[in-house]
Amino acid sequence: MDMMPYPLSFILVLGLDGDLQCSKKIKQSRVRIKKRALILNAAERVFARYGFSGSRLKEIAKEAGLPKANILYYYKSKEALYRYVCQDILENWLSAIGDISESSEPSEALRNYIEAKMELSIRRPNASRVFAMEIISGAPVIGDYLANELKSWVDNHVQIFQVWQKRGQLADVSPYHVFFVIWAVTQTYADFETQIELVLGDQHLGSDEYGRAMKSVTHIILSGLTPR
Repeated sequence: MDMMPYPLSFILVLGLDGDLQCSKKIKQSRVRIKKRALILNAAERVFARYGFSGSRLKEIAKEAGLPKANILYYYKSKEALYRYVCQDILENWLSAIGDISESSEPSEALRNYIEAKMELSIRRPNASRVFAMEIISGAPVIGDYLANELKSWVDNHVQIFQVWQKRGQLADVSPYHVFFVIWAVTQTYADFETQIELVLGDQHLGSDEYGRAMKSVTHIILSGLTPR
């Protein structure tokens, strides 16, 4: 089930004075938070359904239950909204790895990362579908973001993996491809959910099947990364 990825409190309440003297400003801030959450949730669903090119702001407005003018107030264009959604998706995925370092225990760090990525695919499948459609299309909108921010993030974490390998804590395989495999395997449970359900004969993947999937995926990947 695709849970609401943008809770009404997802934007921090900014600049409230200690005395909280202006209740009107607080109320207005809460209204803005609610509207932005509605817009972003609706945008994620519509972009997952139609992709960037096939989506229209009026459809997103209808999905959010807001006038189109409200969307343009917060996001100046469809592309600006789309970029925000994609960048938020990626930032959520990257933060799932936690604060790993050279001193982290590799199998524990990787297990936690794999399980966190699986959880994100389960809770927020539309996010994975939006991202998949963007990549399949050649990343026309966020290619610059991937070539800079994502590449820098991966390069930094690859260095940690290489230290683990020098210590004999991780199999001698390409750290870059470790990331590619983790991303592909964990996101398939969102992108190819229908295929999985049809093959398994289930109309909807329940918590038990997701539990088995998480256990299997984690075991398969970690077994391949164990030094021989």
